Amino acid sequence: MKIILTDAKTVTQGDLSLKPLEEFGEVIVNELTAYDDIAETVRDADMIICNKTPLNADTLRYASHLRYIGLFATGYNNIDTAYCREHGITVCNAGSYSTDAVCQHTFALILECLNRTGSYNRFVHNGGWKNSSTFSPFVYPLNEISGKTLGIIGYGSIGKAVERVALAFNMKALKVRRHGEDDPSFVDLDTLLGESDIITVHCPLNDSSYRMINAESIAKMKDGAIFINTARGGVMDEQAVAQALKSGKLAYAGIDVLETEPMDRDCPLCGIDNCIITPHIAWAPMETRIRLMGIVCDNIRAYLKGDPVNVVNR
Repeated sequence: MKIILTDAKTVTQGDLSLKPLEEFGEVIVNELTAYDDIAETVRDADMIICNKTPLNADTLRYASHLRYIGLFATGYNNIDTAYCREHGITVCNAGSYSTDAVCQHTFALILECLNRTGSYNRFVHNGGWKNSSTFSPFVYPLNEISGKTLGIIGYGSIGKAVERVALAFNMKALKVRRHGEDDPSFVDLDTLLGESDIITVHCPLNDSSYRMINAESIAKMKDGAIFINTARGGVMDEQAVAQALKSGKLAYAGIDVLETEPMDRDCPLCGIDNCIITPHIAWAPMETRIRLMGIVCDNIRAYLKGDPVNVVNR
């Protein structure tokens, strides 16, 4: 089989071996593929393995041999699943590979907002402590995590992991009610927005979640709330978040994802002091990517045995 990788650079930049895929056939590696080149690149593919490459009626128009698409990702909004189903192409994602990593990064962002470790580090290395009149210069405000209320939007595997860590920090956790749960920690969205000190998003991007964090929803939050997004950039209105940070409605934001990636040169969040931005790396520890490769290979083995798993377009 001819297995074509269309955006291998998004998964490895030389540190993760792609050799495990050679078990299944000839592997052709493309580091990145421009949209206009996708159709020709995958023309002869039996399998495509990708991360964020758009695969749709246009880009797959020549791929007459294609029968399988494997994702180096949990999200699959870049795949036209209806088109693939109509053309007999099985699409399999990699679920739950990054739960611990994204949970870890979520709290790294929260703790940075509360402890200002990076800001204090820069203060010290710039000579601030050497010139201080006290042994503990209170340059940046600090806040305890214990006792804070964390609102979790999206209660899948990552949301549940975040809740476990929150409880270990002696926080109170609120989640959005989905199926009539009796647990009082499940509340409606407006209640969650109004009662949470910190709000973190872990839901998929779809029609109902697109820009759900906007001027209207931010207005319902506590003054001085903290907003964390390690889900998808499209769940927030970047302009509304930027305005809330500048006005002080939001005390801080910790952002790992943007609607356009890499970041637009005129991104409204860039350069705001109380906005911490990391470049979509919550999922990317080495251990996580090794696990991801294992899931991708397991998916292919299951497909070849005639019993595919993690299929998203049945």
